[in-house]
Amino acid sequence: MTRKLRIDAVLVQAVIAGALSFAHLHDLAAAAGQTGWKAWAYPVSVDLLLVAAWRRLRSDGPSRLAWCWFLIALVASLGANVATAGFLDLQHPPAWLRFGIAGWPALAFLGGTLLAHSPAAADRDPEPEPEPAPVELAPVEPESAPNPAPVAEPEPAPALPPAEPAPAPAPPVPAALVDHARKVADDHHARTGAPIDTDTLRARLGVPAQMADAIAAQLA
Repeated sequence: MTRKLRIDAVLVQAVIAGALSFAHLHDLAAAAGQTGWKAWAYPVSVDLLLVAAWRRLRSDGPSRLAWCWFLIALVASLGANVATAGFLDLQHPPAWLRFGIAGWPALAFLGGTLLAHSPAAADRDPEPEPEPAPVELAPVEPESAPNPAPVAEPEPAPALPPAEPAPAPAPPVPAALVDHARKVADDHHARTGAPIDTDTLRARLGVPAQMADAIAAQLA
């Protein structure tokens, strides 16, 4: 089946707008001293830079590079349309216009090169480094201790009458520990209504039994 060509109003409008912009750019370049084929190359350069920047925005997503060159090409196109509408004397163009027209090829070449060869944002993301595999350590077998040499047993000493064990001296208690124990005892008395016993005091302070007895004796 042969497809019929349907004329779209938007397409017609785009063709007309593009042709007018192309002609304005040509007239502006010719007024600035660019004659012959050079005057026709300027609108082609501006439109190609505009299309390349728009294609970069559509394919790779918004980026500062693409937006920058899209706006530069758009300003160049709009500036030509406005300049040829009678705002400038094209018979005697100003020096800044000649300077801009003369420097446009280098600027367009730079923009096209950056748009074509700069990597996209997704390509610049570094790949995550693979996690190192866990290293399994072989169990280390304990070295066997050498057998101790036999020790001669000493001869038993003559039996002595059992002596009464002397009481162990009370260990010294720091004053700071006594103050802390007094706070613990007061807190226990306030909660339970009964004085704290030695076992509870030893458990709360985490001290040996002898030191707990010495602290309890100082708290009494």
